[in-house]
This record gives sequence, structure tokens and C-alpha cells, in this order.
Amino acid sequence: MALARPRDVEALHQAGEWARPVTLVSEQLLPVLSSLEPLLPDGGLRRGSTVTVDGAPGATTLALALGAAASASGSWVAAVGLPSLGLSAAAELGVALERMVVVTSPPAQAWATVVAALIDSVELVWVGLPRRVAAGDAHRLAARARERGSVLVPLAARGATATWRARGAAWPEPADIRLVVSSTTWAGLGGSGAGRLEARRVEVVATGRGAASRERRVPLWLPGPDGRVLALGAPSAPVLRRFDHLRRDPFDKERGGGSQGVAG
Repeated sequence: MALARPRDVEALHQAGEWARPVTLVSEQLLPVLSSLEPLLPDGGLRRGSTVTVDGAPGATTLALALGAAASASGSWVAAVGLPSLGLSAAAELGVALERMVVVTSPPAQAWATVVAALIDSVELVWVGLPRRVAAGDAHRLAARARERGSVLVPLAARGATATWRARGAAWPEPADIRLVVSSTTWAGLGGSGAGRLEARRVEVVATGRGAASRERRVPLWLPGPDGRVLALGAPSAPVLRRFDHLRRDPFDKERGGGSQGVAG
């Protein structure tokens, strides 16, 4: 379900009447991909929590991967304020597009209202942050997520730098879990620089509050050559081929690289 520029926020509330929820409220955790379980103290996303994702490039792919298992198991999810989001990349990661609501660019003055309506309607909400988020809005949205049992996933603007975040493009409310892509290495190119980008190795650092306060560092393929998120060194992790003999643009879209690039 895609809503490009909703004129009536009430439509989101109405959508929530049939989108929420499939999972019983008594179940306290939303499932995540097995490769992401080590990042979370409970091995899943606790309902009512706020999980921030940062560290471009890779933040958007990581955020989408967080909701993939929940979506695939029947939960409705939503993305708001992410106009460059690659839906094909989301599908490759396992997000069920038939249970995904998309609000690309809500009006600045209605941003918090739209996010609140989505929190009321679905079980996980990805939020692309505007240039500045008022502390009061962030506090109210986090409180609403706790009340409704939804998982709120704010992520910084694609390509955001420390300077940009210092201007306000960051989540001003303390998060229950903070995930940061701390390092990125692309694999697949030959020694001469020819070939195609096959996979991205990253290290994700997880911190937070309470049980999540102990720092966790998890190396991942984000994504691997087949588009999946895999633990580095897992039995199912791929062996990358070399392309020394090829002369191709490293961003060749033949294998879906374009969609992965849009995801970020």
C-alpha cells in the first residue's frame, strides 16, 4: 500500500483498522533475522521500543533488515519520510511489500502527526528524520510507541554526516537500542579494480539502555551477493568470486545492484 502525499491523516487511522495487528499483543517480541539476533539483548525487537539506526552508508539496509522477519511473519510495517527507499531492495531483504505502507514525503508541519498515525496502525515504523526534529515531538512519539506496543525505528538522512547531525538531523530522544554501522568494505572487485561490487561487509555496533547497555559488535554481510543479510563466517555465508578479467561498471545493475544502492 503506497501513499505518496496523504492529504487526510484520518485515512491512515482507517487503514489501521484492518492492518493491525496479526501478532498477538501478548507476544512481547517481534522476530528478526537470525543474523541480527546477536545485536539485540532479547534476540528480537521488544514491542514499544525505539531503535535508532545510523552510520551511512548501510543504515537504511540495516533498518529494513530489522523489520524483514516481522513483516514476513505477518506483521504490518510502514516507512515514512524515505523518498529514495528502494522497494526492490526491501523485498530482497525479506520485507513483505503487500503488508507495507509507504508515505514518501509528508508535509513538514504534519510530519509528527503522520508518524503518530502510523504508530497507531502498524507494528513497526521506519522513520526518515527531517532536517530538524523537535525534542518534544520525539518524546511524544517514543511514548506513543510504548503505549501502542509498536517498534519505532528512526534513521538519519541517507548520507548524513556528523555536521549534518549536529544541525539537528538526529533523533533527540534517548533510544532503547542504538545501532551504528561503524565500518564498511565492499567485496567483489578484482585487484585491478575491475568487476562488480558483490557484497558489503560491515561491523554493526549496538548499545542502548538497560539490558542493551553492554556494547555488542557484530560483523555482517549487509547484503551478501544474493541480497540476504548474513553473519560473517556463518556456514551459509558465500564465497565471493573474483572478477579480475571483467571490465564493468562496479555499480552494474544486472544483479540487482541498483536496488541495493538505493537502499543505502
